Amino acid sequence: MAENTVQYNWISLLKWNIEVLFEPRDDVFIAGDNFIYPVQGNNKLRLAPDVYVSFGRPKGDRSSYKVWLEGGIFPQVIVEVLSPSYRPAEMQGKLEFYERHGAQEYYVLEPQGTMYLEGYRRIGDKLESIPPDDIIDFISPLLGIRCITRDGAVKVYGPDGKLWETALQMILQANALLDQAESRADEAEESAQLALDRAEHAERSANAERQKAEAERQKAARWAVKLRELGLDPDAI
Repeated sequence: MAENTVQYNWISLLKWNIEVLFEPRDDVFIAGDNFIYPVQGNNKLRLAPDVYVSFGRPKGDRSSYKVWLEGGIFPQVIVEVLSPSYRPAEMQGKLEFYERHGAQEYYVLEPQGTMYLEGYRRIGDKLESIPPDDIIDFISPLLGIRCITRDGAVKVYGPDGKLWETALQMILQANALLDQAESRADEAEESAQLALDRAEHAERSANAERQKAEAERQKAARWAVKLRELGLDPDAI
């Protein structure tokens, strides 16, 4: 459980942006802060990482992640966001747990003060530390996201190169795009209605001209009849 808003905001940012990133795929399960049980029959052996990603597993709600019910697939990507009360021994135990049970990538983010990111990737049966010179500008092989550490801050970019936004920013942006779409739809509807009104006006004008022409024709025909009655040839006049 997050101990403060900074930690929670980072957990939320990572979790929901990863959700959006893999939304088109039905075989990627993303979760956080719920227990992973790697061994059947041992409910004491468990950890609840802040964010984890399991490729090859269907989306859906779970009360916990039991590896033996998930096709034997342990989540491949694990992210821990440090709280102020974290203990090095605790983090070492987590590293060993994720290493032992099959994580492929493991990241530890310090979100407060001078921010930093630690990373580990699987080489053989070990999670090997990513060198500091590499982790300051690193692309996750499995997620495709880029993390850049610079000037005491960590920024995360999606595969499209765009800086990841908070859930609130995404909602506000989506609402703004929706408003723009609705405005364009209203403008298009107004334009269509104006064009329809113009077409109806043109049709009414054309009908009026046709009626006027028909009235003139009928008037001329009546005059022709009268002239013939008087013995005059209207064509000769």
